[in-house]
Amino acid sequence: MLSTLCLAAFLTSIDPAADFASRFTGRTLRFDYHHVGTAGEQHIAQAGLRLEGDWPGSRTQLVDPESLGAYRFRVLDAKSGELIFARAFSSIYGEWKTTGEAKRRWRALEESQRFPEPKAPVILALDERGDDGVLHEIWRDEIDPNSRFVDRAPLVERGEVLALAERGPAATKVDLLVVADGYTAAQRAELLADAQRLTGALFATEPFKRRANDFNVRVLHVPSTSSGISNPRKGEFKASELGLSFNAFDSDRYVLTFADRALRELVARVPYDALILLANERKYGGGGIYNLWATCSADTEPAEYVFVHEFGHSFAGLADEYYSSQVAYEDLTKPGVEPWEPNVTALLDPAKLKWRDLVTTGTPLPTPWDQKQYDDVDLAYQARRKQAIDAQATEETNERLMREIKELTKPLLAAEPHFGKIGAFEGAMYLAKGLYRPSVDCIMFTRNPTTFCKVCERALEHTIDRYVK
Repeated sequence: MLSTLCLAAFLTSIDPAADFASRFTGRTLRFDYHHVGTAGEQHIAQAGLRLEGDWPGSRTQLVDPESLGAYRFRVLDAKSGELIFARAFSSIYGEWKTTGEAKRRWRALEESQRFPEPKAPVILALDERGDDGVLHEIWRDEIDPNSRFVDRAPLVERGEVLALAERGPAATKVDLLVVADGYTAAQRAELLADAQRLTGALFATEPFKRRANDFNVRVLHVPSTSSGISNPRKGEFKASELGLSFNAFDSDRYVLTFADRALRELVARVPYDALILLANERKYGGGGIYNLWATCSADTEPAEYVFVHEFGHSFAGLADEYYSSQVAYEDLTKPGVEPWEPNVTALLDPAKLKWRDLVTTGTPLPTPWDQKQYDDVDLAYQARRKQAIDAQATEETNERLMREIKELTKPLLAAEPHFGKIGAFEGAMYLAKGLYRPSVDCIMFTRNPTTFCKVCERALEHTIDRYVK
């Protein structure tokens, strides 16, 4: 038997690049499937396997070490059973199943997983995080990547790729791809200006500012036939390229597309690790789902904030820390279970708080703050905002309300005794009680600050490291 010292020396002598080359071809294989079911029942139906271009991700960090996400995708060597690839993620289905609609009817939603093309047969498996907070396998199947059932048709090159920053090989950088929706051919210059402005806001924010050299940034412009995206509440429906639309899950500001397979086919020829879908819209809106993509309306007054906030969701799995805005989710987090999100806690044991090392010395846990005073102001604003939405008020009216609440809450929160400190402040992730956030204010809580708290910042930096090291 090898001694611990000898075993450690043996493991460190393995060349990760050589190990990758022995298992994988260097191309990308995409597994398309339908996630079908209700709140209480679900099924996975395969839709196909698609060969894409070169694998853009890390070739040394193939098994995601973080225990994040509502789901986990695994690839195992069929012969040995060894885990050779794993990726945590969340999904539209995972959000939809918590809504009231999922209790009443079935739905089928498109999903896909991308992984390095294996040289030999593998087992694909999907795990779901249960009410106990633990990942449980819900599906598995064996596939042969060399079979005739893999679609190897040449990728269709549509649209124009605009490079904003090329800083190195895809395998050692985070490849960020901004995909335009609702921009016509005549609006190319407008798209470029929007993308430069919004990515500029992202890279003016830590930790992206100090890690900018770790990113390649590109824009994909496939011109739409008309300007803008769909807005069902106002009876506006557009045939945009990505199918982006407001009113996802009947939430006025929530922007999603349900055409995942068409989107993946569109972007398959461009190296990407992270996607931001940019809507050519004046109306406030966006969204972000972990390891899926983020969305953002380009021309709303707080667009820079939305762009950064939603990327926090999709890139690092950061949770919304606010709890008063209208959302469609129900029972998103079970009582007594620690959330997987890195910036929210149930504080079941303060001594084991997941960001305990960042807590400011002498800060009590839970950390007191004048929640009632804040709620009195914010809930009054939420009522006015709902009235404006129901009345289909102008964007100028909605933005005026946003400016008013910012003017009221920014000094209110800044006056808190523990402002700027890391602790555990009650009220987070759509619940006023029972869940806690790391700081009294953060990009993930309100539109007031231009910085992430130290807990969110660390989570973002850890994610960057997984792509570049």
